[in-house]
Amino acid sequence: MRRSYGDALSGTLDIIGGEMGTANRLGLRVLRWIAIVGVMVAAALPQAVRAQYSAGKVNQGVVGVVSGGVAGTYVQFANDLAAVLDSDKLRILPILGKGSVQNIIDILYLKGVDIGIVQSDVLAYLRRDNQFPGLERRLHYLTKLYNEEFHLLARADINSLQDLAGKPVNVDGRNSGSAITATIVFGAHKVDIKPTFYDQALALEKLKAGEIAAMVYVAGKPASLFRNVASEDKVKLLAVPATPELLESYFPSQLTAAEYPRLIQAGQEVETVAVSAVMAVFNWPSDSERYKNVARFVDYFFSSIDTFREKPRHPKWQEVSLSAQPPGWTRFKAAEEWLQRNGAQAQLTREMNDPKLRQAFERFMAESKNASLDKLTREQREALYQNFVLWQRTLQ
Repeated sequence: MRRSYGDALSGTLDIIGGEMGTANRLGLRVLRWIAIVGVMVAAALPQAVRAQYSAGKVNQGVVGVVSGGVAGTYVQFANDLAAVLDSDKLRILPILGKGSVQNIIDILYLKGVDIGIVQSDVLAYLRRDNQFPGLERRLHYLTKLYNEEFHLLARADINSLQDLAGKPVNVDGRNSGSAITATIVFGAHKVDIKPTFYDQALALEKLKAGEIAAMVYVAGKPASLFRNVASEDKVKLLAVPATPELLESYFPSQLTAAEYPRLIQAGQEVETVAVSAVMAVFNWPSDSERYKNVARFVDYFFSSIDTFREKPRHPKWQEVSLSAQPPGWTRFKAAEEWLQRNGAQAQLTREMNDPKLRQAFERFMAESKNASLDKLTREQREALYQNFVLWQRTLQ
């Protein structure tokens, strides 16, 4: 008896249904197994991640460097450090800073900060007020970097530093490097100004508008802040004579038309003073992990110094001397040991004993128009000679 199409279809569906039921049961078992394996893998992943990225491993070889504002030379140096030195064994964390005093505070107390770029006169400034007892023991330096020039940009009707007495003069933020140096410079010249504390970009606009008489900016020349400033803005750079008192902490310098062609006429110079920028460091115990990180940084950085003097790095790297000694500072142990191993200090001593360099220096002093140089003590004269030798290096 032939089955109808409906009977055949019903039987086929029963067979298919039975097979699908078996397949579904098998599929569920597979899914359960996959789920169990997934849970096991998920549970194991955090352990693997923790093993690979433990706090100790992530922080190993990391050095935090606090620098300066976004438009300054300090932050460009910090960025160069990261660009050249970063590797699987050393990582540089550039940090924006808020002036030399705050950078010192950050080095002393802020977690993650090992090194800071500061003005060399900040140590004497803080020691004078005794704000941080034992500061010389806790704070050392790795190297002198370069000189920063004291820029005094004033309204066109201001003819001398003494004309600023009683007038509003911007010195950047409170406790900034510019504010510290301004306090010392105006104090040495016995000029009592009315300080304002605008950020430098705002101060420049206020100066152009005639709302303040002048602004102080301590930065390596040429300062990018003044790149587009011209005498047509009714402003000019004022001379800052180097008195004997100032020469105890600063060096005589000049601003030239080559650096500021829109503010200084060709062939002319504006007398000023310069302060050293130094790379300061917390004096970590030699058996600590942070000391080892900084010591590794010293080895990589000092060994790569010639790379920093090449383009496209900041031109101020040309002035860096690993062996120079800023007055009043103690060199970090790992840095001193590196110099002893590599003979950098001996090289500087040989250069300073070169009779040709000594004769060139004496000729420079004799031809200088700065009468204050005649009043230098022997120690001040030798410190100036050391900087002359280092400057000669940059010309080679």
